[in-house]
Amino acid sequence: MPPSRLSLYLNLIRWDRPAGWLLLLWPTLTALWIAAGGFPGWHLLAVFVAGTILMRSAGCCVNDVADRDFDRHVKRTAQRPVTSGAITPRQALVFGAVLALAAFALVLTTNVPTILWSFGALAVTLAYPFAKRYVSMPQAVLGIAFSFGIPMAFAAVQGRVPALAGWLVVSNLFWVLAYDTEYAMVDRDDDLKIGMKTSAITLGRFDVAAVVVFYALSLAILALALVPLALGAPFYVALSLAALQAARHWRLIRDRSRDGCFQAFRENHWLGFTLFAGVVAGFALR
Repeated sequence: MPPSRLSLYLNLIRWDRPAGWLLLLWPTLTALWIAAGGFPGWHLLAVFVAGTILMRSAGCCVNDVADRDFDRHVKRTAQRPVTSGAITPRQALVFGAVLALAAFALVLTTNVPTILWSFGALAVTLAYPFAKRYVSMPQAVLGIAFSFGIPMAFAAVQGRVPALAGWLVVSNLFWVLAYDTEYAMVDRDDDLKIGMKTSAITLGRFDVAAVVVFYALSLAILALALVPLALGAPFYVALSLAALQAARHWRLIRDRSRDGCFQAFRENHWLGFTLFAGVVAGFALR
């Protein structure tokens, strides 16, 4: 029996694989808590949770249309709905547009600075799928796209984007470089054959070492940026647990096996959740 239309569209937005939007959600919620100095209120929490899921889903639609000619040559992606022809590119783009408009409707319930930042987020989301053709480290472009929720969170709460938000963006950028390089290591052989550019290919034999450095820089920058907030033991316990998770990822990727690299990538949302939980607990017990 062929899959239903609903299941095809759910597959298109990776509904059965929530790791993607969780990787986007945790740093966004972390920034929201920091900007508000604690619980930001149910309205903003709902806007950013729903908006994150919607925009990640819209990004999947654009990505699959842009990559459909490449994806058919990669075993892991060959059966995606657009690549396989089960959903046409036009149908995918229309669906993505509807999702993006729904996210924008949520943003309209915030304030003008947040609305203005949302246009930048949309632009980078649309540009990222094409970066893999021209940029040697397209993971850096993804890092920018996955960091836009941070300044938007500060804008929504404070009406401005302070320097602290910039440091959180830099920390998040290095984290994205770490986990998306792990992801790129899974497909390195296929990407070399089809001429795709990725950080795993650019870094070559230094890929594992670079991932470790990216994790270290991400956690160190986050720790230094949040020192003035005096979040106490809960945050530093969470930071230590995140470092232990990063060490486990090194063990998973050090032999560059596909299964190990993919497992490391899939576990990253727990690292993000750990840091978010540490910030929440830090503010609650301060």
